[in-house]
Formats: sequence, C-alpha cells, structure tokens
Amino acid sequence: MFFKKFHLLLLLMYGVASAQYIATDETYTPLQLIENVLINSGCASVTNVSVSGGNFATGENSWGYFNANGSTFPFAEGVILSTGKIIDAQGPNTFISDDGGGMGWTGDADLNAALSISNSLNATVLEFDFIPLGNQISFDYIFASEEYHGTATCIYSDGFAFLLKEVGSPTYQNLALIPSTTIPVKVTSVHPDIPGACSAQNEQYFDAFNPTEYPTNFNGQTVVLTAQSAVLSGHQYHIKLVIADEGNYRYDSAIFLKGSSFSFGVDLGSDRTFANNNPVCPNESLTLNGTAPGALSYQWNFNTNPIPGQNAATLNFNPPYTSAQNGTYSLTTTYSPTCTTVADIDLDFAPQLIIDKDTYTFCDVDALQDGISTIDFLSYLVPTLFSNLPAGYQVRFYNSPTSATPLLDSFRNTTAFQQIIYAKIENSNCYPAFPVTLNMHIFPETISDVTVGICNNDPITLTADGGFFHYTWDTIAGDETQSIQVTAPGTYRVNIENAANCTKIKTFTVIGSEVATIDNIIVHDFNENNSVEIIASGTGSYEYSIDGINFQNSPVFNNLSGLVYTAYVRDKNGCGTVEQQFYLIQIPNYFTPNGDGFNDYWNIKDINPLSHNAGAVIYIYDRFGKLLKQISTNGLGWDGKFNEKTMPADDYWYNIQLEDGRSARGHFTLKR
Repeated sequence: MFFKKFHLLLLLMYGVASAQYIATDETYTPLQLIENVLINSGCASVTNVSVSGGNFATGENSWGYFNANGSTFPFAEGVILSTGKIIDAQGPNTFISDDGGGMGWTGDADLNAALSISNSLNATVLEFDFIPLGNQISFDYIFASEEYHGTATCIYSDGFAFLLKEVGSPTYQNLALIPSTTIPVKVTSVHPDIPGACSAQNEQYFDAFNPTEYPTNFNGQTVVLTAQSAVLSGHQYHIKLVIADEGNYRYDSAIFLKGSSFSFGVDLGSDRTFANNNPVCPNESLTLNGTAPGALSYQWNFNTNPIPGQNAATLNFNPPYTSAQNGTYSLTTTYSPTCTTVADIDLDFAPQLIIDKDTYTFCDVDALQDGISTIDFLSYLVPTLFSNLPAGYQVRFYNSPTSATPLLDSFRNTTAFQQIIYAKIENSNCYPAFPVTLNMHIFPETISDVTVGICNNDPITLTADGGFFHYTWDTIAGDETQSIQVTAPGTYRVNIENAANCTKIKTFTVIGSEVATIDNIIVHDFNENNSVEIIASGTGSYEYSIDGINFQNSPVFNNLSGLVYTAYVRDKNGCGTVEQQFYLIQIPNYFTPNGDGFNDYWNIKDINPLSHNAGAVIYIYDRFGKLLKQISTNGLGWDGKFNEKTMPADDYWYNIQLEDGRSARGHFTLKR
C-alpha cells in the first residue's frame, strides 16, 4: 500500500502556507459553472445543463469550482470533476483521497462504452447542450490521479471522457485522447518509465510525480492538454464530461477544466511551420478560409496587429513570397456585440533555396592515390551549400535523386576522381534534390623526408622537391620559396602544393654534427690475424676506413697484415674527415733456410717503418732454452745456424724487446 507522509509542521503553519494550495468552492450551480466559468462567452447558446455525482452524507460534492489561490497550479480557475470529494483535492499532498466507498455510487454506461470497460463506479457527470457560432470548439484540461504512484502506475487507472455528439445522433465522439491518436488519456497510457515494472508511455504528456508540497492532493498529473473538435455552426450539440473510478473506489482521480477555455471559432487548419516540417513551399499558393455562417465581420491580423484591408473571410498567399512574413496569422470573427472569436495559425514561408556552391574539390589523402578518399560532409559541404537554409533544417546526401538511404556523413566516394551526389532537405517536401559534383584530385609524386647534418652551426640549405606550384615553410612566416637556409639543428617542414591544390608535407630533420677527434687506436698485433679498433669522439655520426676508400660503420678492422696504415674517421653529414697513421707487427710462423732465395731468413719485418723501435732486439732460443742468436730487425735475420752449424728442422722460440716498452714471446718453425 502507498502511504503519504504527514507533516505536523505543515499543519501548524497552515494559516500561513495555505495560499500555496488550490481552493475549491461547492456553491456554484451547474449553470454558473458552465456559463460563467467554463465558457464565459456569448458565442454559444447553452441549455439543458445537469450534473450528477457523489451524495456524501456530510454534504460535500464531487464537482465544483476551483481557483489557484496564489499557488503554482497552471490554471487560475476552472471546473473540477472528481471521483471523490473535491475538498480533498486541495493541497498539500499529504494523504490518500479515497472517497466514495459503500455508498452505492454507480458508474456511467457511456463512459464504459467509450473506454471499452464494464466496471466503472463513482461517476461524476457534467453535461449540457450548446449551439456554437463557428466551426470548431476546444478547451484545456489536466488529468490528475492518486494512482500515479510506484508500480501501480503500470496497472491501475480511473477513466474519464469528453463525449460530444450532435443532438439526435446516437453516437458519441470521445475528445479526451492523446494528441494525434485514438488512445484515451489514462494513468496507464501517460507516464514515464517505471524501472522494473513498465516502460514509458507517451511520456511527453506526463507532467510530474508530486512532492508533499504541491497545490493539489494528487500524486501526479498530465501536462495541460487540449480537447478539440470540428462542429457545424448553428447546429445543436450535446457534450458529456464524465470521470469515474474503475474497478473499485480506491485512489481518486480528477479532471481540472480551465476557466474560459471552452471556446468557439473557425478552424484555419494545421500550423505550417519549419518546426513541424511543413512550411508553405516557395511555389505553393495558400488560402486561409475562415468563413463562418452568421458572421457579421472579419479582420485578419499578423502577430495580433490588424492587416490593413484584409477584412474578408479568406486570406490569400501567392508566390513569390518575397514579402510574406513568418509568424502568427489570426482571424477575428464578430457574430454579435457579445460574441467575437479569434482563430489563429502559425505560418512559416520556406525560402526559394539557391545552391551557393554545387562543385567541390577535394584531395585524395590516402597513401594509394587512386582518386578515392573520405569526405566529411558536415565539415565541408553542409556549411557552404546554402546560405539561406531555414534554421533547424538538415541537409542529407544521397547517391541518386530517388534514393531513400542517406549517405554517411563521413563519405568515401565510390567513383574515382569525379562523382555526382544529391543534396536533399530532410523532412520537407518543398525542395527537389540538388546535384552536387565532387572532384577528387591526387598528388601522385612521392615526397620523402630527409635527415641532414649541420656542421658547427654553419648555414645549410634545405631544398624541397622541385616542379610544384607552391611551397610554404612552417618555420618562417610568409616564406614560400623552394629552399631555405638554416643554421641550427631542428625539424623543418614544408607544405608542397601541386597544380591541383593538393598538398604533401616534407620534413627535414637537421641534426648537429662536427669533425671527429681520434682519441686512440688500439692495435692487436704480433700474430697472423692482427686487428685494430679506432676510438673517436664527437657529436657527429661517423664511419671508418683504413684505406681512405672503403668506409664502414664499425671502428674495428680484423685480419690485417703487418703494415703501416692510416686510420680515417669521416663524418657522415659531410663535416670532414680526420686521419692518423698506425702500424702493426706480424710474426712469421716459419721459414725455410734451404738456399733457394725464398724465405731463407727469419726476422720480424717492418717493425720500424715510422722510426719507432729502431733499436728493437730479438733473441732466438732452441727448445731447451739455449740462446742461439741475437738479431736486429734491421738485418737479414737468422739463417738457421748456430756457430755456423746448421740447426735441424724444429720449433724455435723468440723473445722480442721493443723500445716502446712492449715485448712478445712465441715460437716459429724451421723447415728443411
């Protein structure tokens, strides 16, 4: 069961705060409620007014008059019909209005038929006959109910109807419908989403679930709705306003009818506006017809201001609409000194659209320059297609004038280089499909980025690829030359534009560089496979050589013979080359002293080509450590004899002492 909170403080302050709630009055007669409150106009002849409702023992009524009483309730005054006591409809929203049980208060057969139910009870009915002047009636109302609470919103609803028929007709027409539908307004047909119970139904017509501090004592209500119908001027009609509980008397509901809103007039037709997607088209003729039988005079107005000379029953609009104004057009119709009606219609006149630009040129930005690329319609086409597109109208694009499937806003053309698509104004039948030509240009040339060095901040020239239409460098404002000169490391970009106005960007990465310094040359010699490592320093990127011709990235060279070499270190960015000589000592592994003139002596050659170690001494021993010979590197060497005696074939040992402090020991072979 749903309970409402009772606030003691509110009751204590009732005398001060009561003005924020509606007030009801049960002293009005039914005729007064109709003639003085609901209609309050001399434009209808009202007869046969009657009311029926609850016969409460305490004398209260289920129908009567109300006013806002200084509260925020939307209607200043009006008529209230309830399934309970109208006094219980007054705020605050602190208790359940739950009247009408056990008193034999019946329902209404016409309501049952209108809503296709069979169990109404506690019906309140206000009905009367009237003869309208004009061809349309309308009035405003709000439906409020205690059944707007929790999951009950999805299940239960009291019923009401505004039943209209021409006198003598057997059939009623229900005017209490959700706009533009045949669905009756009920709790179950107008409500927001109820989590875990039911989804929203016609939520745009639901106002709110009410807090305790609210002008009425109901849990919720609809927004202000309008009941309306076409009628025949001068004919007699009967209208029956009825509300009833459904199923049981619990949880009351009420209808609030806005005072003076029951109006009579002519129907000028539906509004023709941009918002409704149905403006008056540029080549369309329009006639507003307010002809009303018995009318004495007419006056057409624009935004409430009389239009000079327009005092006939019709108002004609003919293209071109160069001076027609968007706004509210109204017709004041006078039937008698006490009956004047006003009917209005909102008109927007769609301009004659002129396509400002129907050809667009794009550049293929993909790596594959095939004339097919992606175009963003919202960024490029929509803002410039029409200069006088009405506010709120949307442009969409299609493959053909008759296609109903719009292209994606991010569109990839399907025909290379040139394609025609069609622009349509959405939700408007005023305009044809406008052809738009898309040209897709390419930039087929390859533009490669470049890395170059700059030597000690000396100026260098960066030159973009030649043969193009235009150049723009990002480093110097206004520089549009093919080449620029720079003096500092950094990243430099040039935008290269071809004759088709397509562009590519070339990036120059300029790195600082300088001539290297050779810090050391580490040699590994005294063997058949000598090697050397060149140690260099500097900020550049270097390559190395030992012949000045063949350069490599590695500073290490292997399998070198004993020779004098020159080490070269070259900056890859062209800042220069440094060089330094070095030598390697190679030890012969054997010799053959057989007198044939080839390899008859063992010695270490080229040990002093750079005037180093000129005084080096070599000692030769047999396998037993006996000194056989002391030789100089400047002589022929050892001939394989000891004291003129030929030594046998065998391994012999050497000990070399260099002047630079190095020494080496090893062995070699004497072969016979």
